Amino acid sequence: MKIPLIQGLQNLVDSYDGFIVDVWGVIHQGGAAFPEAVDCLEQLRKRNKRVVFLSNAPRRANKTARTLLDKGISRELYDDILCSGEAARMAFRSPNYKTPVSGLGHRYYILASAGDDDLLDDLGFSITESLSNADFILAIGLSEERTTIDAHRDILLEALKYKLTMVCINPDYEVIRLGNRELCAGALASHYLGLGGHVIYIGKPYPYVYNLCSNILKIPSKSRVLAVGDGLATDIPGARLAGYDSLLITGGLLAKKLGIERTEIPNQVILEKICQEENERPSAFMPTFSWQQK
Repeated sequence: MKIPLIQGLQNLVDSYDGFIVDVWGVIHQGGAAFPEAVDCLEQLRKRNKRVVFLSNAPRRANKTARTLLDKGISRELYDDILCSGEAARMAFRSPNYKTPVSGLGHRYYILASAGDDDLLDDLGFSITESLSNADFILAIGLSEERTTIDAHRDILLEALKYKLTMVCINPDYEVIRLGNRELCAGALASHYLGLGGHVIYIGKPYPYVYNLCSNILKIPSKSRVLAVGDGLATDIPGARLAGYDSLLITGGLLAKKLGIERTEIPNQVILEKICQEENERPSAFMPTFSWQQK
């Protein structure tokens, strides 16, 4: 059976009470929020649907909320935001409970851009500039000083020598910012794994963030929740593992591979083949996060 190609979320809305919505590639792509996405959120809220943004952004939720507001997404359009950065802070803040980072220690070596280094502030952790003194690596992203994987190779090899665990706060390998592809912390983690290192991921598609989303949504039946995203390696498998239906937005990460512009309807045969290659089967496809396709 073919996966349905939906022309607008209005065709599915009655089947769901809650929506877990990706941000980058669905709501915006580095610039202003997509107008059709704003309209779609407004339509959902008119129908009292619950909306949680789930992002692999490796920063605090309040920062992402301010960014969304600047891009045209008002606070009234969603119930809450869960970023992988906020989820990581929650995990590190709960040492007495079983979380993905339990027992790692309190000294960390950070890989991040300036301004993204405050994730563990005021939690009793300390940054060290020496890998030999670190208990783990906190991989938030590539910095302006080191924009390639090769630029991190010596660091990763030294970390491997000390058998340090890397905590990857953004499992995405890359994002598209205003048409340009940029590497994320997931690319560093992938390389470290290839070298033989150990990595703990916080973010999509891993269960911890979906459990947190479930606590936020408070919708008893998982069948009444739809996860929306453009990541065939993150959003779709994450939804599957969590037990949610999924809607794949084709105008984001996949657009180049499909040979289409963001708002174009994809060739369904090619799209299904790509999904088969990834061994994933979303519940439906849609070109953009739209209430009705124009």
